[in-house]
Amino acid sequence: MDLLLIILPVFIIFSIGFIGQRLIGFDIKSISSAALYLMSPFLAFRTFYTHELSIDYVYILIACLGLTFSLLLIAWLSSLFMQTTRSELSALILGSVFPNSGNYGAPVVLFALGAVGFDYAVVIMVFHGLIINTIGIFFASLGGEEKATCKQAIYKVLRMPLAYASALGILLQLVDITVPQAVMEGVGLAADASIPTVMLVLGMQLAVISKKKVAYRLVSAATIIRMAVSPLVAAVIVSFMPLDELYKTVFIIQSAMPTAANTTLLALQFGTEPDLVSFMTFITTILSIITIPLTLFFLGI
Repeated sequence: MDLLLIILPVFIIFSIGFIGQRLIGFDIKSISSAALYLMSPFLAFRTFYTHELSIDYVYILIACLGLTFSLLLIAWLSSLFMQTTRSELSALILGSVFPNSGNYGAPVVLFALGAVGFDYAVVIMVFHGLIINTIGIFFASLGGEEKATCKQAIYKVLRMPLAYASALGILLQLVDITVPQAVMEGVGLAADASIPTVMLVLGMQLAVISKKKVAYRLVSAATIIRMAVSPLVAAVIVSFMPLDELYKTVFIIQSAMPTAANTTLLALQFGTEPDLVSFMTFITTILSIITIPLTLFFLGI
């Protein structure tokens, strides 16, 4: 019941977006672009500026990258077996590689492990955000409607403001520059708006899904990789890391989260099978009601 209460706000916002799109009809891509280009950079800046850097960050970044590339390999091998198209491969990567470690994963960790675990979860969430807004954008662009080359996909990544906002936050923290409180309040307003806007967009996209366009074999593959394979691979990776046990536990829990809602933004922005990606996100979120308690049980929580 406690877990259901944690994820209830997520489904409420999904529902608001779904109902609003059905009754009114919005330009979904414009809203997703606003969230991606205008709001998310402020969230990244605030997170890196306000959370103190430590050597653990290096190990966590290595673990996040190791998990990401491991899942990329598994998704690619799965696509070879299923003989997918280029856009379907990108959609499978978006749906299976990137976890919802922010508005879903962090509250679950808080519920399961308390305030210290939550602080660790926020650090992992930030690195996941950086990865999805670099590697995720690369593959979304590569499999998008424009059929970008690798060079063009890299250019798309370099155009995204989130990475620069993150770097600015780190730089200001390292050189100990204090941002005025009034400025940070403005940053906070934009940052706080980003997550609910992303969830609204996902609900809107679910309202316009055409069932005939959804490849269920890919949804199944993404679900298995995201919900089962990812936490197992994460457990293997952190077993080699010089991190305390709580950090390892948080990393595994975050790796067991459903597909990140931000993947729907990227799929919409680049035309990368948005129906398929949003359906993957929705299905993995529904199934997480069962899989997350199982993960916590096997971790002895």
